[in-house]
Amino acid sequence: MQRVRVVYNSFGGRYADSPRAVHEALLRRGDDVEHVWLLDERHRAGFPAGTATVELGTPAAGEVLDGADVVVANTHMPLDWVPAAGTRYVQTWHGTPLKRIHGDAHTRYDDDLMARLQAEVDRWGCLVGPGGEGSALLARAFRYTGPVLDTGYPRNDVLHAPGAAEHGRAVRERLGLGADERVVLYAPTWRDDEDLVGPGAPPGLDAARLADHLGEGWRVLVRLHYFVRRGAGVDHPRVLDVGAHPDITDLYLAADAFVTDYSSSLFDVAPTPLPVLLYAYDLEHYRDRLRGFYLDLDEESPGPVVRTQDELERLLLDLPAVDAAWADKRAAFVARWCPQDDGQATGRLLERAGL
Repeated sequence: MQRVRVVYNSFGGRYADSPRAVHEALLRRGDDVEHVWLLDERHRAGFPAGTATVELGTPAAGEVLDGADVVVANTHMPLDWVPAAGTRYVQTWHGTPLKRIHGDAHTRYDDDLMARLQAEVDRWGCLVGPGGEGSALLARAFRYTGPVLDTGYPRNDVLHAPGAAEHGRAVRERLGLGADERVVLYAPTWRDDEDLVGPGAPPGLDAARLADHLGEGWRVLVRLHYFVRRGAGVDHPRVLDVGAHPDITDLYLAADAFVTDYSSSLFDVAPTPLPVLLYAYDLEHYRDRLRGFYLDLDEESPGPVVRTQDELERLLLDLPAVDAAWADKRAAFVARWCPQDDGQATGRLLERAGL
């Protein structure tokens, strides 16, 4: 009998996110399965030794996909790929969207590209959702009418695992962070009207100023969105560019506070103990002109929404008060948007997808 072949694609060639969690779970189970990852050579260092890979966009990748029994992806597959009869295409996507996407943000695409993207969506065998309103939102946004698996995101299981604290300490050690240092992780999304290529500091936040204001004993980690092909561009001894780190989940566990803006990471962090703050310096512009949101941030956010860096710095120096003030809103947010974040999502997915 021919071995089952599972092909993985995460963020266009990285070893990360829910496909990584599925891969690791299947390896632990020990089935006789051939695992192959689609690779972007720029991210080869993030793959464990011995992982079978083929480079995206090559004839070899096409051959591997044509022979796949299962494809697990967290983003669109190559738009010219059509699954063979019998291939199961499991789409985990890469997060619950705060900003409007796909069919709800159709003005971002020309008609031809939108049609090709929708055709790719129509090939999904199932869509993995976070449960609650998030699953229904994803299906509506993608105009997707197939099976939706309300399992939660496998990538988040590690955040709720018994060894989460130990995992975080190991990540801190690898990054050179002191055990007694306080760590702020800043991870903004990208902007449709932003220059995505070339030098430059991360938009909005002055990370060097933040490190200086917080003082000795604090470190600032900067992780720009993977669409933004540039480094953090900050020269400061207590600011660390972690854009090349393979998986942001590791960084959540290493941090003592999380700062974002309109990223879907908000939904991943909300069910954890990590304090979360939104630095929304351009909220009105982003909401009214660029994308629009699926919820009212000022009313429904799980953490404070601030417009200025002065206010952000003040709140970071008073995190216990922030946690206490936002506990009820945060609990309501989790119940509504991410009720399945309990550390068991991967097992549910494997069972419900028949993997």
